[in-house]
Amino acid sequence: MSRRSTHHSDSGRGSGPGTVRDGERDGTSGTSPGSRPRRDRRSSRWDEHRRARRHELTAATIVAIRAHGAEVGMSQVAAQARTSKTVVYRHFADKNDLYLAVCDWVAAVLVGQLQSAMRDASDDPRQTLVSGIDAYLGLIERDPEVYRYVMRPPKLDRPEGEDPVSDLCTVIGDHIAEIISTELRRQNRDTAPALTWGHALVGMVRAAGDQWLANRPDLEREVLADQLADLAWSGLARTVTPSAASSAS
Repeated sequence: MSRRSTHHSDSGRGSGPGTVRDGERDGTSGTSPGSRPRRDRRSSRWDEHRRARRHELTAATIVAIRAHGAEVGMSQVAAQARTSKTVVYRHFADKNDLYLAVCDWVAAVLVGQLQSAMRDASDDPRQTLVSGIDAYLGLIERDPEVYRYVMRPPKLDRPEGEDPVSDLCTVIGDHIAEIISTELRRQNRDTAPALTWGHALVGMVRAAGDQWLANRPDLEREVLADQLADLAWSGLARTVTPSAASSAS
């Protein structure tokens, strides 16, 4: 990423491209007192610039997390982005706002990987389940510090009910629920349990993944995925009952 001066497009000063004059930030340029604000092309360009800059800073945060760990500080984020903390805070209200942006990035990447893995799986529903679980565990294996960061919200005051981690898991749970619902419809079965099962699966995989990351580094990802798939597919009644044990011997 190229070095950017805080006296150019980040600050909206100067006379070069990207310069924003008074009134252009909120699209009120050229309006009279009491009239309805009218957006113009210049304000739209500024909106695009802000979105692009937020994306760049979020990407820099991901790199900084990988380099410095889940406890990365804003100074390290700013250094990775080759800018100042002042500029970072110009595009993100606070550390929690930046955290939410990282959560959105992780959710988009993970859901995309889940969809791709399940598409590539065969028509065998169990293999589809294994592929989905393996995709989630793959994120933990490839990006452990980013995963830790997402699962540790910053200790800041947030509106009641606003929990980015739950939002991330909700996105994944809803996606899995839809896949289960599709399979139940194909079998002409009641789809009512799909939402419960989808979110239960995500909770199970998340808990096992957290424990794997913290205490079981020698366990291969593929083995863990198969273990979780066995439990989810067969259920406890078919894996730990005396009849199951005798049939396996």
